Amino acid sequence: MNRHKVKGSNNWNKAQRQIAKLHFKIANIRKDTLHKLTTYLAKNHGQIVIEDLNVSGMMANHKLAKAVQDMGFYEFRRQLDYKTQLYGSELIIADRWFPSSKTCSNCGYKKESLSLTERVFECEQCHVVCGRDLNASLNLASLAVSSTVSAWVVDSADTTTVKQEVNVKFAHE
Repeated sequence: MNRHKVKGSNNWNKAQRQIAKLHFKIANIRKDTLHKLTTYLAKNHGQIVIEDLNVSGMMANHKLAKAVQDMGFYEFRRQLDYKTQLYGSELIIADRWFPSSKTCSNCGYKKESLSLTERVFECEQCHVVCGRDLNASLNLASLAVSSTVSAWVVDSADTTTVKQEVNVKFAHE
């Protein structure tokens, strides 16, 4: 938009204002979408499970950095934290080292390694085939209902590590 303008000219300044206005609009669209999504999740689901992602490590990968930065993972988690407390639902944060992608959601077999380029999970034990993200989400869902899994349950203002047990409701007071 301002590539061919002379720096400091009126047209250059006008183009800079237009660019700033576009960036402002995009930022507002992102904020609005995050608020709507987190409110929907907190109001309509009694239990929400997310992974404790290593965002700073993901930012080090120059191929992922822009996409990760645009997603606003920290803001998503922050909003889920306070909205689950506000609406009385439960936020469970799976440990960063929980192998949700490497573990078969069908039989529990854990692969030794799984590269990011492998988008389809194929179990070597039971031969089940499903999308990598679907497999991880099924594992996170079973994490939420399992009886002896260590997970973070966000309660009040701080995050604590607890043993989650079946049929135990964590009250948000």
